[in-house]
Amino acid sequence: MSHMDGPGIVIVGAGPAGIGAADVLVRAGLRPVLIDEGRRPGGQGYRKSDPTLGLSLGYARAANYKRIHAVFTALETQIDYRPETLVWSVDGRAAYLAERGAVVDAGLSYDRLILATGATDKIAPVPGWTLTGVYTLGGAQVILKDQGCSIGRKVVFYGSSPLLYLAAAQYIEAGAGKVTILDTTPFARKAAASLKIARAPSVLCNGVALLAGLKARGVTIVSGVSGLRIDGEDGRVAGVSFQAGRRPMRLDCDAVAIGHGLRAETQLAELAGAELAYDATFDQWLPRTDADGRAADGLYLAGDGARIGGAAAAELAGRVAAMACLADLGRSIDKAELIRLRTRRDAYHASQEGLAQAFAWPRHAFADLPDETVLCRCENVTAGAVRAVARSLEGVSDINRVKALTRCGMGRCQARMCGLAAVEVAAAARQEAAEALTYYRPQPPVKPIFIPEPALSEV
Repeated sequence: MSHMDGPGIVIVGAGPAGIGAADVLVRAGLRPVLIDEGRRPGGQGYRKSDPTLGLSLGYARAANYKRIHAVFTALETQIDYRPETLVWSVDGRAAYLAERGAVVDAGLSYDRLILATGATDKIAPVPGWTLTGVYTLGGAQVILKDQGCSIGRKVVFYGSSPLLYLAAAQYIEAGAGKVTILDTTPFARKAAASLKIARAPSVLCNGVALLAGLKARGVTIVSGVSGLRIDGEDGRVAGVSFQAGRRPMRLDCDAVAIGHGLRAETQLAELAGAELAYDATFDQWLPRTDADGRAADGLYLAGDGARIGGAAAAELAGRVAAMACLADLGRSIDKAELIRLRTRRDAYHASQEGLAQAFAWPRHAFADLPDETVLCRCENVTAGAVRAVARSLEGVSDINRVKALTRCGMGRCQARMCGLAAVEVAAAARQEAAEALTYYRPQPPVKPIFIPEPALSEV
């Protein structure tokens, strides 16, 4: 491969996992290709704002943020960095790309592939979530970090995720208006999981400090919320109605951000040869890897796309995966350093398991979701339609059959937003475990790509 020195190594994702992997490879004298779907490195957690706006957001002053961007700056001239580039498929040791929206004719061949694809929000749909003014938690953060804008003046952060509290704090610090947190898990559940969270002491300490800071600023936090409905007026968010314990409540608001933790982006991993297994802690199917991120011959996985762990764990996992890649290439590695990295990574992973217990996926709510609630926004498929088909499939437990008969998950997002919820609704209708219905199989392109119309002379 003429664009590389040594073996062809491609890294997909320029968040902390991808940057950490690239750093290890460069230090070993290699020049990897680093493919970044974003315009600037850092991923979601360490996203850089548009430099022309001159924003001064608090999260960008954090030590970890500064350090990861300093690492990338030192690497940039020693790697083949490709921003605004989407890997839309992987097949036959080649990655297929769309660069700045244009599909590249030939695949990018590789000898080794490190996938650091990250994660998106886990979404549990509620009545009214299709109204204008409803965002995912990640979407609300992107708008703030990238453009310095708030999604509204009275914002409700709803769901069961530590990101509820982080996003709310970021909005408050940026000078947003009224902020309210509606958490579906009771506070007692968080207290019960605190010892496990403390496996990574910094995670617990940061969480306690975050909660104290929000309360000091007068942010309303309601735990144990259920039955949320988003109310609209003229097609826009006007408020939310919900139960707090047994007490019905309503709040006026003009925007809602929803999130229930993270959903790993596993599509490319499976297309590249990884096998998936159900993880009951994170309520989703995750790739199988060994202790160093190996998932198949020449395939290495790191970060939240392989195992939900957060930004610190992602960087450590990226470094471990790169060291595994070097070892498989016959390069010498520092085994003591590898053990140290594994140990630190595993502590963060254990802490994230505690967070998953503290912020539970609201599985019980799917059985009660009204039939008219839209599950698949792309194809406008309702919960009732999914239930009806799921119940009619005698002896067939496979969400892909439900997909074929309802089109739920066939739209632009390819079930990335609705998939986990559709499985839960179908499983509840069949009175089966969600695991029994398996998961949505990936199909390229894993994300929408632009295919130009042929010229008349080509038709």
